[in-house]
Amino acid sequence: MGILQTLVAFVFVLGVLVFVHELGHFLAAKRVGIRVLKFQLGFNPTIFSFRRGDTEYGIGALPLGGFVKMAGESPEDERTGADDEFMSKTKWQRFQVLIMGPAMNLLLAVALTAVVLYRDGEVPAYEGLPPVVGVVTPGSAAERADIRAGDRILAVAGAPVERWDDFFMRIGARAEREIPIDLVRNNEALTRRVTPSTTTVGQSRFEFGEIGVLPDVHPHLVAVSPNEPGSRGGLKPGDVIVKADGQAITFHQDFRAIIAKNPNQAIALSILRDGAPLDLTVTPRKNGAVGYLGVTPQDEMRRLNPSAVQALELAVQKNIQGAGLIFQTVWGLVTRETSPKQLMGPVAIAQLSGETAQLGWIALANLMAMISLNLGLLNLMPIPILDGGHIFIMALEGLARRNFSIRVKEKMLLAGFVVLMMLMVTVIYNDLTRISWIERLMPWR
Repeated sequence: MGILQTLVAFVFVLGVLVFVHELGHFLAAKRVGIRVLKFQLGFNPTIFSFRRGDTEYGIGALPLGGFVKMAGESPEDERTGADDEFMSKTKWQRFQVLIMGPAMNLLLAVALTAVVLYRDGEVPAYEGLPPVVGVVTPGSAAERADIRAGDRILAVAGAPVERWDDFFMRIGARAEREIPIDLVRNNEALTRRVTPSTTTVGQSRFEFGEIGVLPDVHPHLVAVSPNEPGSRGGLKPGDVIVKADGQAITFHQDFRAIIAKNPNQAIALSILRDGAPLDLTVTPRKNGAVGYLGVTPQDEMRRLNPSAVQALELAVQKNIQGAGLIFQTVWGLVTRETSPKQLMGPVAIAQLSGETAQLGWIALANLMAMISLNLGLLNLMPIPILDGGHIFIMALEGLARRNFSIRVKEKMLLAGFVVLMMLMVTVIYNDLTRISWIERLMPWR
């Protein structure tokens, strides 16, 4: 994907998420009678604006955020004591204004997830199933730790895992960190200590932990072109690919990779046809520099076909599970169980937006839902300068039964700003290391 297309996808994704967030603050402020001075998408300098009533609406040149400026909001603002100023409102009214930004992001995440589930309705067949090991990759961390096919994984780093998606997320957040994995083998409880290796996902090179265990699923052929090596070798639509070249095949990309790297080389296949095992030999023809069979493999999927109400219920459940994993990751960063390399910044999000946009609007909506959930929860963290930090300060004032001085609040906001700057430096550094030509300029890498 070109740089322009990636930039357009990034601006669209971030623009929608920021607009929804700031709209929450704006509507809540208007509802409780606070005068809004400015509503802007993007940071200054302002490149376009117009005024309606007391509010200036603008577009900023830097599409990395936005803001709602309310009368009497900041400690340094001159206050007149007018009833329409932010600090003139009760703590309950101010809480409503602060909470509505993150709340709108959480609602957007649920809404987008519901649309994806309703319109797409397909999920991987293994998703939602208990993590019973189907394949152990040769030479992997799991093989070295004596994890075997048939083992039922119960917990990762002390956290119970009920589903494969839970397992992958918990392993993914712990690259290069030794962790205990609890499992059951032949009714015997066992614990294995494993250090997930680091793999990269997508062109953005997002680092993800893996140990080399996969579910017991296999891709099937949805199409076989006539007069091509696949059909001449005996393959038919509906065939399930179990093994290729002696390697267990779990996902369609595994099969494609073997075909691509073996042009004009005979490949032994083990397949299932109508449930019966069958062995075949195919020889991919050379297509450019890679092998080509003329077949279309597809992963085993499970169709949900939910109603609109069911899609909404599933979306709520999925986002609750996602929130739990996000909190676990944040806690892992605090306890150093999770590597800071897992964090992504604006550059990586831009790359990911561009890659996802190529897959269609359903995939892009799914990405937006995940980012919106992260954005909503991040803003609720009790860090001064974030919405959650302002709520935390108000809660402390309520407990103390007095308002803190402007000087104290400024120090708290400065501390929050320092924390956010440290976080921003970390994520931008991570982003730069994912760009190959920049990483080559870093001799310490």
